Amino acid sequence: MFCRLLRYCLGEDRFAPQNQRENIQLAFKDGFVGAEVMLDGTPWAIVRPIGMRRRHIAIPNGDLDTLLTEEGNATGMDPFLDAVEEKLLTSEVVDLIPGTRSRRGWTTALAWLTRDQECRFGHLLEWRAASSDSDSPVRDLSKAETLDALRALIRAIIPEEHNLRAEINRLDNDKNRLDREIDRRHWEIKQTRTRLIRALGLEDANLHKGGLFFEQLRKAAQTALANAAEVKADTEIDITDLDKLKKDRDKAQGEYHGQRDQLVQVDADIGLSNRLIARIKGEIPSSSYNKNEAENPVCPVCEVPIDHALAEGCKLSHKLPDLQQIKKRHEKREDELKEEEEKLREHKTKKKEIESKLKSAKEHFERLRDQVVALEKARNAREQVWYNARRVIDQIEHLENITKDEEETAKKLKRLTKDIDKKREQVAEYRDQQASVFQRVTLLYDAIIRELVGPEAKGNVKLTGSGLDLSVELGGDRSTVAIDSLKVLAFDFAVLCMSIEGATQIPAFLLHDSPREADLGLAAYYPVFEVARSFEELSPEPLFQYIITTTTKPPDDLRQDPWLVLELHGAPAEERLMKRDL
Repeated sequence: MFCRLLRYCLGEDRFAPQNQRENIQLAFKDGFVGAEVMLDGTPWAIVRPIGMRRRHIAIPNGDLDTLLTEEGNATGMDPFLDAVEEKLLTSEVVDLIPGTRSRRGWTTALAWLTRDQECRFGHLLEWRAASSDSDSPVRDLSKAETLDALRALIRAIIPEEHNLRAEINRLDNDKNRLDREIDRRHWEIKQTRTRLIRALGLEDANLHKGGLFFEQLRKAAQTALANAAEVKADTEIDITDLDKLKKDRDKAQGEYHGQRDQLVQVDADIGLSNRLIARIKGEIPSSSYNKNEAENPVCPVCEVPIDHALAEGCKLSHKLPDLQQIKKRHEKREDELKEEEEKLREHKTKKKEIESKLKSAKEHFERLRDQVVALEKARNAREQVWYNARRVIDQIEHLENITKDEEETAKKLKRLTKDIDKKREQVAEYRDQQASVFQRVTLLYDAIIRELVGPEAKGNVKLTGSGLDLSVELGGDRSTVAIDSLKVLAFDFAVLCMSIEGATQIPAFLLHDSPREADLGLAAYYPVFEVARSFEELSPEPLFQYIITTTTKPPDDLRQDPWLVLELHGAPAEERLMKRDL
């Protein structure tokens, strides 16, 4: 947190990951962090908020205590950042820093000078880890772009080489695109070629190469197309009668459905007649009985036949049934029965006629339907064969076109590769022109490696086409986690020395946040402090500022003033940096 707050005061946008920032804002709603920075002989007072407020102040020749206690006008960080890039980096160097973000020059340099603890000093060009949530512009840079930035800051690259490398990067992207395009074309050509040879029934061994190959394919395809035009259908019906045949089929289908509907209707009429006949037959016995009763009436009182009762003068029965009406009803029932029986016979006769017509209509419809299906099948077979032959011809044209495209792309790729190689030779020449810079870096790096590892060790820095190679030789090339960390530390120290000499565009300032790795023994770790102290002995005046944070106790003689400036503990909370448990 101390290192991040220091980076924050020097111009980085964030001082902690988001969750931690929110906790700090809640704990210190009106909190600020401040720093006094000496820039090219001018003291700057910088105040930045860590709480809810948004007041950023950066003033030359200002007083930090006054800014923290009084409400001043917010200036933002722009005045300080502008001064750093103008007086330290210069616009020429800033233009060489990759990226498009504003003030990327100083924030990129700051990322190198105050690299993240999370990067663990594992690689020279790893300065900001994603987990730090720093929003530093270096997180958007590739290793090659980061190396260009480093070289620009130590004056080891000129604008001509920078522009040429940018051009090479663009050409490399074009080359990669062409490589992918050729691979895709090659696969498509192979698949299309195999498919066409199989479709035309040809033998690959009998085919020519180059332009004659396509002529052979065209002749075979044209022969197939000519044969397709003479395909005969599997029916005697001519293909030109198809439309008329469809109309006849639809008409026959209508007739068939009409006869079928009539059959349904006559079946319904037969059913109705059968029900009526059954009902009438059920009523006739009762009607016949009533008629017989009416013809031979009996006195309802004495149950003596009416004729006898009238002869003897019965005075109790004088109302007789209406014989005439009863006879009419009985005759009507008999007529209705005869009529329905006649209707039933007619319905049955009609049903036989309809069934005969329905069978004929069905046979006619099905015959026409089958003929239409057969004819359409024959026509479609002819069209499919023709279409397949036509499609083969089109595919031959396509194959020839993509083959020509592949050849042109291959020529373009060859020219582009040659151009890239030529430009890389020019880059190598430019790189050789900077040999003096890396000779000086190597000289300092080698001396520091001998102090850190031992007098028998040898350090070397080599700029190659693939990057910046740091090596430590001690009975062979050494590469372990500990040695790799020492390589990074030694290189930073070497550049710090060059900054002291005024040979770089960055200040003689360096912060190493917990550089000790697990397998880095104290025998190799303590010399880091001794190397830094040896720089102090170069002059009675302060030439640099070096800050190292560590959870491992420094050497005993350095655990005191003026070297030990801050001691923190994890517990109790009051001995932490923020004086509380967040």
